Amino acid sequence: MRDFLSMRHHGREWARALFLAAAVLVVLIPLAWTALAAIGIQPDNNSSPPSWIIRPTIDHVAEVSVVEPAFWQELATSVGVSAIAAVLATAISFLAAFGLARPGGRSGHRLSPALLVMASLPAMAYVLPLSDVLRRLGLLDTLPGVTFAEAAATAPLAVFVFYASLVGGPHEDEEAARLEGVGLISLLWNVVLPAAAPIITATLVVLFVLDWNQLLIPLVLTGIQVRTLPVILTDFFTLERELDWPTAAAALTISLVPLLVLVVLFHRFLERFSLAGRGPAETM
Repeated sequence: MRDFLSMRHHGREWARALFLAAAVLVVLIPLAWTALAAIGIQPDNNSSPPSWIIRPTIDHVAEVSVVEPAFWQELATSVGVSAIAAVLATAISFLAAFGLARPGGRSGHRLSPALLVMASLPAMAYVLPLSDVLRRLGLLDTLPGVTFAEAAATAPLAVFVFYASLVGGPHEDEEAARLEGVGLISLLWNVVLPAAAPIITATLVVLFVLDWNQLLIPLVLTGIQVRTLPVILTDFFTLERELDWPTAAAALTISLVPLLVLVVLFHRFLERFSLAGRGPAETM
């Protein structure tokens, strides 16, 4: 019986390993294909039998700024907009989640599913009303306008994550601080924030990635004065440009660099990112 259970356990481990390897390959193959094309390594479609063109070069990277002279400025704009939007959404959402998860926020367990639904809404459901609001405020096609819009788009997900974490986490230190008469600001700064630092950092990184990949929001809310990288990248594949694939691949590869750097720097915090938490019934 033990041998049977052991074989069954090993079988499950092998199946998980195979599924994981397949998932990694599905993700990495397109990225590797793009990165190789960016440095001049790509299939030769005109040869028979099929072969590869192997001419390593960085000329295609230099061609990106020739095709789009403002490419590096737009890269910096995307970094700034995504970072500020992620910080804004994280800060506001954490305070909102704390208010819902702690004594007095009794409606938190009712709002939690609604927040998840709001986070799942397609961008088209709110980007057009947002464009009208920003136009009336004079913020259309401005950095503050697109930054606030992206922060608002990701805030429901951040509130949902923080609420689940705060409800499911231990409260002993907070209760002890309250009994000692610690004020709200001191409680947040000295007790709550240090304990929640891992989930806050992980959520901040995830929101940055979501904001970095936003296309429809900046496409609708910006135009001439402000252009983010995802909007620019769509131009690399229009028929009017008629760009060679290696040049477009170089632009795509460059756009991945900030994300890779961020993930490498904060991978330990991302390992702790989880939506799991005890429900309201379990905390009573």
